[in-house]
Amino acid sequence: MDKILQMLLLQQQLNDATNGLDWEKGMTKNGKRIDWRRATYLECAELIESYPWKHWKNIDAEPDYDNIKIEAVDIWHFIMSQALTDYKNSQLGTTEELAEAISRLSNFQPFNAAVLPTTKNYYEQIEVVERLMKTLFCGESTEKLIEAFIDVALQSGLNLDTLYTLYVGKNILNQFRQDHGYKEGCYIKIWEGKEDNVVMQALLDANATLTPEALYDELKKAYPKG
Repeated sequence: MDKILQMLLLQQQLNDATNGLDWEKGMTKNGKRIDWRRATYLECAELIESYPWKHWKNIDAEPDYDNIKIEAVDIWHFIMSQALTDYKNSQLGTTEELAEAISRLSNFQPFNAAVLPTTKNYYEQIEVVERLMKTLFCGESTEKLIEAFIDVALQSGLNLDTLYTLYVGKNILNQFRQDHGYKEGCYIKIWEGKEDNVVMQALLDANATLTPEALYDELKKAYPKG
């Protein structure tokens, strides 16, 4: 199955399970208002914090590209959720048609090719992230939003294949979190001194062929007991 479509279907499934059916109407099953755009720009701010942009602190530090990739994947969760909402509420088309529209974007071809190192310095990279935020604030179309995200992904060292691998990993981690008390506030996020994101990434690095089901089982084994 096409990787874009597969990710959209996984995101739909995760949102259905977490927020209840008809979450696209803007409310969860618990009566909480949903704002995917706000969630996205806050994740963009977290991504920017992975760059040493502050002139008063850690001035010789390097960008944390491992975390930048993780933050980009978190942004992708929210952007897909916004896109699914837009397509359902505006009757723009089916999920399959959304996937097809993404594949026709102007920057999709380089995104579907091998990863190339960015030629931008990190100040210029931050500006690309801020353009994504501007797209959010200006209420641009779904396609413009995804196009702006792809620019961020490309400079972060992600292409379609690597985004897919990390997304599936984070999707399974999000399911694992929900199953172990994340929404109730009793989930343990630090596992033997490491954030669960880092543990998930290490499991994928050690075995790139892990199926989603096998990754879930490995997370269960690694989760702190008690």
